[in-house]
Amino acid sequence: MNVNTAKKTEYVFKAPRGTEDVLPEKWALWRKLEEVGRQEFELCGYYEIRTPVFEDTRLFIRSIGEATDIVEKEMYTFADSEDSSITLRPESTAPVMRAYLEYELHKTKKFQKFYYIGPQFRKERPQAGRLRQFHQMGLEAVGASDPLLDVETISVATRIFDRIDLKGYTVKINSIGCEKCRPVFRNILKEKLSEHEKALCELCQSRLNRNVFRILDCKNEKCKTISHHMPSINDYLCGECQTHAKVVRDALLEIGIPYIVDAHLVRGLDYYTKTVYEITHSSLGARDAICAGGRYDNLISDIGGPSIGSVGFAIGMEATILALENVTAKKNKLIHQEVCGPSPSVYIVSIGEETRKQCFSLLNLIRKFNISADFDYEGRSPKAQMRTANKLGVKYVIVLGPDELARGDVKIKIMETSEEISLKQSEVLKWFLNRQSPQT
Repeated sequence: MNVNTAKKTEYVFKAPRGTEDVLPEKWALWRKLEEVGRQEFELCGYYEIRTPVFEDTRLFIRSIGEATDIVEKEMYTFADSEDSSITLRPESTAPVMRAYLEYELHKTKKFQKFYYIGPQFRKERPQAGRLRQFHQMGLEAVGASDPLLDVETISVATRIFDRIDLKGYTVKINSIGCEKCRPVFRNILKEKLSEHEKALCELCQSRLNRNVFRILDCKNEKCKTISHHMPSINDYLCGECQTHAKVVRDALLEIGIPYIVDAHLVRGLDYYTKTVYEITHSSLGARDAICAGGRYDNLISDIGGPSIGSVGFAIGMEATILALENVTAKKNKLIHQEVCGPSPSVYIVSIGEETRKQCFSLLNLIRKFNISADFDYEGRSPKAQMRTANKLGVKYVIVLGPDELARGDVKIKIMETSEEISLKQSEVLKWFLNRQSPQT
């Protein structure tokens, strides 16, 4: 009989390239960012909206722009039927605007505020803080053209960063004009850049006739040098855009938000008008944006609706968390303690197999009254259980052994003081409820 002695090859599955698992020890930072974001959004009158993770491909082509990098190279698009396709959303502004129009929200209440938190998808070259499946939290204020609304959105973003204690971020703003003044500057910029066409990178050479403003945002060093010698759009703004930009800048100073005017700041999506901004963090290197946004007064009309002013931003959650880790690690190396996750207040130590049933009943009784508690499911020794309690940093340990079981009582150890007390099992819940906030 032939016996196949070839060694079996074992395949270890890994997360797809450009995706990342958020493991429990890191989830505390994610939850903190989400909770702070929700609180700030709702404090300022924004309501949560959830849209599908995929949309009709035409929505993104029409809103983002056919000649943009996102539409040309970065979208995950799939055939839906013979004559239609769907695309995993590369951003959430267009889907929110689609929902606003589909449900005719402008007819019931023109001005509305939305926020969202969720995954987006782009075929980018994966790098630290930049993934193919990434997460954003953002807001959209729809139905008003007031420049003070632009300032409100910037202030919401900075308050989120302040509340998570992210130090060292920079607010950069610019105006990219409107349909009245931007064409004039586009022609001038194209003419000036054409004189340096051969020195531009291959991508920017193709942008000359398709999306010339994107050249100003190129990270190639030669392109950056050429761009910095180009005229500024601020010299070509119409009166309306100049007034709008001045109100934004004055109001930012009035409420104490420092900023830098970056004349070369543009956005990679065609729907932006007037105010554009980024919030950056130097610890992230060349791709340093943690938040980007601006005004898009023509987006609603571009996708088939009325002419309605809108403004919003998106915060990159992976990039923000990476910046926060960089800052905290440099400061005091305590980041790992911060991300260890929630710990129970009470740990129940079971001594002997016969006590486990009673320990489990006590565990669930305590939890019913919103006191966080846990116990050992591995059948380990009392010493090993106590080591776990110490590692978790619990406030109280309940010990139940054969002697306590026979007497109908338990031993409670207050970990901070090492004090030990004995209580009847029937009195344990009352004792905890009388303690000040035992679950915190």
